[in-house]
Amino acid sequence: MTMPLRVRDAHPADAPLLARWARTMARETEHLELDADTVLAGVTRAIGDAAKARYFVAAREVPLAGDEVIAEPVGMLMVTREWSDWRCGHWWWIQSVYVAPAHRRGGVFRALYAHVHALATAQDDVLGLRLYVERDNADAIATYASLGMRDAGYRIFEAPVRDAG
Repeated sequence: MTMPLRVRDAHPADAPLLARWARTMARETEHLELDADTVLAGVTRAIGDAAKARYFVAAREVPLAGDEVIAEPVGMLMVTREWSDWRCGHWWWIQSVYVAPAHRRGGVFRALYAHVHALATAQDDVLGLRLYVERDNADAIATYASLGMRDAGYRIFEAPVRDAG
């Protein structure tokens, strides 16, 4: 029997786990080894400042002895905002998506996405949700398409101005 999922805002105590997951995601999807201290500092700052980003944690309820239940974190995503002068509103960018391997294909991302979609829909100034995905990540692309997301036709360019570790 699959236990229920709950989605909640991240707490400061979640930072070490979310940082570890962010590093694992970077390794899995982009073959990057990120500096642990830098990622932890980035996650910690974002959790403490909603203007930077907002993290959400999916937790699965796990029964213990008796009636006791714990909420085991099983996935995360981060949302940042981008202002669109063309449309006079915000795009919410979904980033740092990670689901623990034992919980993949179990509705974790779907629950996170549904939660964020509902929050975005409730805001008058949110235009929609966007994300970027590695072009060869076929599983992620299929998942996003199954939720009604579509390729927006953009390519991403960057020009680093300092080594981010």
